[in-house]
Amino acid sequence: MRFEFVPGGKSTIGVEWELALVDADTLELAPRAQRVLDGVDDPKAGPIRREYLTGMIELVTGVHHRVDEAMDELRGHLRTVQNLAGDDTRLLGAGAHPISKAAEQQHFDFWRYNVVADRNGYWGRQMAIFGTHIHVGIDHRDKALPITYGLARFSPYFIALTGSSPFWEGVDSGYASQRTMIFQQLPTNGLPYPMDGWDEFEHYATELEEAGMITAPNEIRWDVRPSTFGTIENRVLDSVPTFAELGAMTALTQCLAEYMSRELDDGRAIARLPMWFMKENKWRAARYGLDTDVVTPRVGQKLRPMREGILDWLNRLEPIAAELHCADELAFINDLLEHGPSYLRQRAAGGPEQALRQLVDSTGADRPTWG
Repeated sequence: MRFEFVPGGKSTIGVEWELALVDADTLELAPRAQRVLDGVDDPKAGPIRREYLTGMIELVTGVHHRVDEAMDELRGHLRTVQNLAGDDTRLLGAGAHPISKAAEQQHFDFWRYNVVADRNGYWGRQMAIFGTHIHVGIDHRDKALPITYGLARFSPYFIALTGSSPFWEGVDSGYASQRTMIFQQLPTNGLPYPMDGWDEFEHYATELEEAGMITAPNEIRWDVRPSTFGTIENRVLDSVPTFAELGAMTALTQCLAEYMSRELDDGRAIARLPMWFMKENKWRAARYGLDTDVVTPRVGQKLRPMREGILDWLNRLEPIAAELHCADELAFINDLLEHGPSYLRQRAAGGPEQALRQLVDSTGADRPTWG
């Protein structure tokens, strides 16, 4: 299978933000996406798009060099959706709805969605989950796979910092990100495989196609994957409620990709971690959030507290963030480390009902309210 990767603008960014639609009175998931889509020019490829469920919507930015510009564009799209949705509908930014029953939600009648639902049986009926996808431009095809696997090594950081799905159908799952556990049940999902060259990746895609596993490149649903847009797409994040959280994760993705691109330009290899340790780190982050140790490639320090590792990388990336004009956005991660990501805020609210109200009230806010 040919997979065209036309190099994009180096370290440019684009963001895809999935939001749930809920009834303003009951706060249950509400199948009102079509109401919104009927009011936009291009519901398939425009900035406000159809997604899997009839009770969700996706906001998509164009290509930007700066994180603040991408956030400003999303703010405009959010206002449009709020106007089109009407007074009886609210928006919710989280990895999953804390209370609504997943199997009761309906997906749009579209061939690709029908395949997901039919092929995956029970798990296809559990896909009432919502994520954030961040694209970052890569300036040479030979960098695409090394940076894909390199970014995937940081999946536990992104999962823990955006974990926003501790409650599932009214029960505390015990996980910071229940969405992570649900989403990885689908075939071709999960961590990317380490590959040395583009020919190997195209051979992999051809093998999947010949085995009937995929019909198009975008059905390779890795947590981090190369995209035909000339980008690497970071897909491991839960949806989050506030723009400060969105901006922080966009800045972290952009800065890490730029750091790795410079390493390759200077002839240095990007540090790798064996797949079995990457899988363990991903699970630990989904289960325990920030409060876990992760396996690292550091000589002499196999295990490291996640918070310590995040702080180390924030310091390392500060000069790059200043150059890319996203220092303030990246620095907000310090606030998340101190006060808590969404999964901790939801639990502190008192239970799934209180968490639901908190999420609805904070979605679209500039920053979280702690305490």
